[in-house]
Amino acid sequence: MIDRATVDRILDAAQIVDVVSDFVTLRKSGANYKGLCPFHDDRTPSFVVSPAKGLCKCFACGKGGNAVHFIMEHEQLSFPDALRYLAKKYNIEIKEREMSDEEKHAQSERESMFVLNEWACGFFQDQLHNTVDGRAIGMAYFRSRGFRDDIIKKFQLGYSPTQRDACAREAKAKGYKEEYLLSTGLCYKRDNGQLQDRFYGRVIFPVHTLSGKIVAFGGRVLDAATKGVNVKYQNSPESAIYSKKKELYGLFLGKQAIVKQDLCFLVEGYTDVISMHQMGVENVVSSSGTALTTEQIRMIHRFTENITVLYDGDAAGIKASERGIDMLLAEGMNVKLLLLPDGDDPDSFARKHNASEYQTYLNEHQVDFITYKTDLLLHEAQGDPIRLSRLINSIVRSISVIPDEITRSVYTKETANMLGMEERTLVAAISQEIAQAKENRLKQQENEQKRLALQTGNGLSAPAQQAQPEEALTATSQTGIQSDQTDNGLQSPPPPGAPDDATGKTDTGMQMTYVPRQTAEEQSLYNKELLLMQMLIRHGEKIICYTENEQGEELPITVAEYIHYALEEDNLRFRTPLHQRILQETLDHLHEEAFSAERYFLNHPDNAISMLAFELCDDKYQLSKYHSKHQKIARDEERLAELIPHLISDLKLAIVDNELKQILAQLRNPDILTDKDRYMDIMKHYKEMKEIERTLAQARGDRVIT
Repeated sequence: MIDRATVDRILDAAQIVDVVSDFVTLRKSGANYKGLCPFHDDRTPSFVVSPAKGLCKCFACGKGGNAVHFIMEHEQLSFPDALRYLAKKYNIEIKEREMSDEEKHAQSERESMFVLNEWACGFFQDQLHNTVDGRAIGMAYFRSRGFRDDIIKKFQLGYSPTQRDACAREAKAKGYKEEYLLSTGLCYKRDNGQLQDRFYGRVIFPVHTLSGKIVAFGGRVLDAATKGVNVKYQNSPESAIYSKKKELYGLFLGKQAIVKQDLCFLVEGYTDVISMHQMGVENVVSSSGTALTTEQIRMIHRFTENITVLYDGDAAGIKASERGIDMLLAEGMNVKLLLLPDGDDPDSFARKHNASEYQTYLNEHQVDFITYKTDLLLHEAQGDPIRLSRLINSIVRSISVIPDEITRSVYTKETANMLGMEERTLVAAISQEIAQAKENRLKQQENEQKRLALQTGNGLSAPAQQAQPEEALTATSQTGIQSDQTDNGLQSPPPPGAPDDATGKTDTGMQMTYVPRQTAEEQSLYNKELLLMQMLIRHGEKIICYTENEQGEELPITVAEYIHYALEEDNLRFRTPLHQRILQETLDHLHEEAFSAERYFLNHPDNAISMLAFELCDDKYQLSKYHSKHQKIARDEERLAELIPHLISDLKLAIVDNELKQILAQLRNPDILTDKDRYMDIMKHYKEMKEIERTLAQARGDRVIT
C-alpha cells in the first residue's frame, strides 16, 4: 500500500503535459495544448490538455482526467500501478507498508520467477539470432511463415537449442536456482533426477501479462519433426505467476488498438495473432488453443464490448467458434463471426493476400452471430422438422443467455422473421430457458450453501439460512408504517433492487416510499443529488455559516457538514450509494490539515469516484443539462450560503412530490379501496407528506396552495 505522502509527491511531480506528450503529439493552443485523442479514431484534434489545471479531456469521446487517470486509461493499469508508473518516470521512491514474512517470501518467489522468465526470453532470442542452428532452423521456420524481422523482434520470438539441457545449464551458470527453473516450467526433472528443458528443439513464443511481464512460453515443434506428433505446441504449466485461463496471447501488444478501434478479433493460435499484426491488424488476441474462459472474456470486456470471432472456414473451425459464443453473449458482448475461405486460417490467409486485401476482407465479411447461426442451421436442417426443432432450440439457448433485455428482444424479432415463426412462440421458449437457467443457479447456490453449512458444522440447514433474510424482510415490512410514525415521515427512495410488495410500496425499515424504481422521477432525484455532489466536491471543506455551542462560542459549519445535518434532520440519505460514500469520506477527512475535497476526490484510488469528481470539476461540464436554473452555481463561491440550502430544499421537495404522486396512484387501486386498513394507512402517510410539503414550501418562501 502506497502511503498518502508518497501519493502526493507523485501527483505534484507528474506534469500533465509531460505525461501526455509521451503518447500524444501536442501543439500549443492559447493557454492549453491540443492533439489527436489516443482513445478513439480522432481526425481533428479534440484532445485538450490544461497545464494550469493539470487535467486533460477529449471533447469528442469524453475521456480524460489528471495524469494518473490518463495513464490508467491509456496503459490499462490500476490506480496503484499507474502511480508506480509515474513514480518510476520521475524517479520517486515509493514507500509501501511493511509486509509480513509470508508476503515477503511470496513476493520474492514471484519476482524471482519473473526475472528468470525475462532472462529465458533473452536467451531464446539470442539463440535465434546469433547461433548457427538458430538461424538455420528457427529463423528458417519463421521465414517460411512469412514473418518479417520487425515482427519477430516485436513478439520477442526465439529458439530453444536441440540439446536437451542447454537452457538449464546456461541458467545455472548464470546463478539462477534450480527451484525456479522447475516452478516456472522451463525445465522438469527426469527419472534419473537430471534437469531437462521443456522446450528443447522448438521455436518459442513468449506469453505476456497485460502489463508486459513474461509469465509463460509456448514452444512449437518444427515442421520436420511434426510427423506423427499429435501435439505440435508445448506450453508452460500453470504456476504461481501463470494461469492459462486468465491470459490472452497478444493482449499486451494489442490493447491500445482494441481501445482505439473499439473492436477485438479473437483467433485460435500464436501465429494467427502475429500474421494479423503483420497485416496491420493489431486489435487481435488468442486464447492460445485452449477453450475460451469467462476470465478471458471479462479481460477483453475491459477494453471493448465488440468482439469478432475469427476461425478456420472448415467444419471444425465453425464448431470451435460456436463453443465460446454463448459465453461471450452471456457476458454482454456484441458478437460477430468471420469465416475465412475453406481450408484457410488467419495465418495462411494472410500469406496469400497483401495488407489492404486482408483488411478489406475482414471489414466486409463480419456477420452477426445470431444471423449466421440461423442461416447455418436452416441449411443443415434441410426441411427435417424434428432436426429443425432441435436447431431452433439451440438458437433459443444462445439468445436466452444475453443479459440485456432490449438486445434479446431485437435478436428475437430478427430470428422470428428469418425462421418465418411467430415472435411470441420464440419469446415463450426464451422465457422458459431463462427461467430454467435461473432455477439451475438457485439449485447450485442451495447446494453450495448446504456444503458450507456441513463444513461449518453449525447445524443450520441451507434452506433455513436462505429463508432468514426473507423472514426478516417480512417482519420489517410489517413494522414499516409504525417506524414512519416515529419520525417526521419524510423518506428518500431506496436504492435500486429493494423488494416491492403488491402495492408497489418499498419498505427499508426506517424508510418507506411508494416511488417505483428506474423511472423518470428517479432520474430527476439523481440529477438533483448530482448538483449537491458538485457543491460537495468543489467546496466541501469551505465554511458556509457559523453556529454557537453551549459556551456561546462560534463554531464554523462547512458545506459538507451543512449537507449532512440537513439530510440527517429528516432521516435522509443520498439514494445513490456512491454519493453517500463521497459525503461520508468528506466528513471523515474534513478536519485534516490542508484537506481539499476537490484534490482528494480527483486523486481518489476508486476510479468511479475520481472520474465523477473530474466531470463535476471540469469547467466545460454543463450542469444546465441537469438543472438549467442553476447552470453556474459551481462557479460562484460567494453564493454558497444561498445556493446549498436552496438545492437541499429542491431535493426534499422532489422526494415529497414524487411520493405524493405515487400515493395517489395507489389510492386508485381497487384492491386497496376495498381494504379499509391499508387504505387508512396510506391516507395517513399522504397527510404526513402533505404537511411536510407545506413546511418545506413555506421555508423556501413559495406560495402554498391548499
